[in-house]
Amino acid sequence: MKNSKLDNNIITADTETVLIDGIHTPYLISFYDGKISESIFNKDPDKLVKDFIDKLFIKNYNNKIVYLHNFAGFDVYFIFKHLIKYTKVKPLIHDGQFISIEAKYKNIKLIFRDSYKHLPTSLEKLANSFGAENKGIFPYYLKDLNYKGTYPDYKYFDPNKISIEEYDNYLKNFGNKIWSFEDESIKYCEQDCRSLHQIISKYNELFFKNFGFNIHKYPTLPSLAFANYRTNFMKDENIASITGRVSKEIRLSYTGGALDMYIPKPLKGIKIHAYDVNALYPFVMRTFEYPVGNPTYFRGNIFINKDNPFGFFYCKINAPDSLKHPILQTHYKTKDGMRTVSPLGKFESWFFSEELYNAEKYGYKFEILRGYLFENDYIFKDYVDILYKMRLQYPKSHPLNFLAKLYLNSLYGRFGMKDIFDDIVNFEKNDNELYEKNNNILDLFDIGSYIICKLKKPIEDILNKEDYNNINIAIASAVTSYARIHMSQFKNNPNLPNLYYTDTDSAYFDDPLPESFISNTILGKMKLEGIYDKAIFLAPKLYALENTKNGESIIKIKGLNKESIKKIILLLIY
Repeated sequence: MKNSKLDNNIITADTETVLIDGIHTPYLISFYDGKISESIFNKDPDKLVKDFIDKLFIKNYNNKIVYLHNFAGFDVYFIFKHLIKYTKVKPLIHDGQFISIEAKYKNIKLIFRDSYKHLPTSLEKLANSFGAENKGIFPYYLKDLNYKGTYPDYKYFDPNKISIEEYDNYLKNFGNKIWSFEDESIKYCEQDCRSLHQIISKYNELFFKNFGFNIHKYPTLPSLAFANYRTNFMKDENIASITGRVSKEIRLSYTGGALDMYIPKPLKGIKIHAYDVNALYPFVMRTFEYPVGNPTYFRGNIFINKDNPFGFFYCKINAPDSLKHPILQTHYKTKDGMRTVSPLGKFESWFFSEELYNAEKYGYKFEILRGYLFENDYIFKDYVDILYKMRLQYPKSHPLNFLAKLYLNSLYGRFGMKDIFDDIVNFEKNDNELYEKNNNILDLFDIGSYIICKLKKPIEDILNKEDYNNINIAIASAVTSYARIHMSQFKNNPNLPNLYYTDTDSAYFDDPLPESFISNTILGKMKLEGIYDKAIFLAPKLYALENTKNGESIIKIKGLNKESIKKIILLLIY
């Protein structure tokens, strides 16, 4: 719903910690309300948060939102385990992550949110983009909270964040004054709070100016993108809310991007050309028709009654054994959990109709056993056109370019989120019988002396439509299916160079692609990201490339510490 006026009446906060015996120990919390900064410096974490609560939960701040950047990382667990002692908390958790925390104390209610879930990049980069006060420097490796003396030595600063030349300049400007750990940490933390307040305020101003409502009602970027789409772009009653068994079955076709390693290493002298698709998901959202209206269930051979039926089908698949790059993927349960695989031979699964028709071109055969039919329509064209025009209109350094990119890539996933949020209940650990004997528990979170339980909703709540969150898994699955269809043109194509590796929207070849595939601005075309004379592809999301002439390198390691394995991969390249 559009708002009549701009609202930036928010609070921003930040914490600072010191590493003691390998544990991050908080010693400082600061917050800023747009006019006044407050800081609490205390070596006792419990008293630190209690003083923070006493200063923050006041009448003037009732019902305000408190933003912390990357709150869902470390800060949320530290603050929550203390909030729960003194306030009545109501956390919102989705997919194992805190989305927001509502807290009440002495009849004052505040809502804590993570600004990173709207603006997923570092505070320093955001400050540069939005023209806000930028972060200063601070000696993170200095552990003496009582330190007072000369300016700290360079060894206490992070060399990845400040060069020796920058340090010398700060040292020169500081002069012969006494440097106090407490005073300087408060200045640093308060500056971060002011910077974040300026960033969020400017972010909200830009969104309000372009789309007509404030961001603060929406805890995440996908929820904001979805609200913008529904308010300004969606046709009335065009998209159904899909729930229950229908949603559960169609969700089995929602398998994400296609990640595959085909050739681990090029021969000596062969150069790898790395390409990315220009805005893959926005391209397929704009270009193709999507499932609309209410689904109709059927059983048997739907082709008897309908030509080119549109929908989601459970099929028997027969993939050609000789296919070099399989293109139909499905989830497969292993002892280590669910895996996404692209099998050869015979198998059964759920698929989007358009992906099945595309697979026929490559020799796949299928028999439809049952499924759901939909009407089809172009539903994203205006949304993509306006936002992509915004991206092209502003340089990359402008925040609207950055925001437009986020909105373009965040919308489709909101259609595919789980259709019902679970109930959240807090227990003290000494009440273990209350949660150990509860058969409705889905997950447990250990927060200090408390346990947070995710519980199944009672059936009477599930039947209440207000619990549903305007979900349409068919649209989300169709977007990712169309993306895989678009990427399939680069596989099993005898007219293209050898394919070494593909990610959701990227591909790596041993020669240039034809010019007809290339453009830096046209949606759906390929952009050349680099040419590398050293490369190795070990597994999905595990590869490295290097251009030895200019020193450019790419190292992709999912789920592993980059620094700990970087040298090993570089050795493998050579």
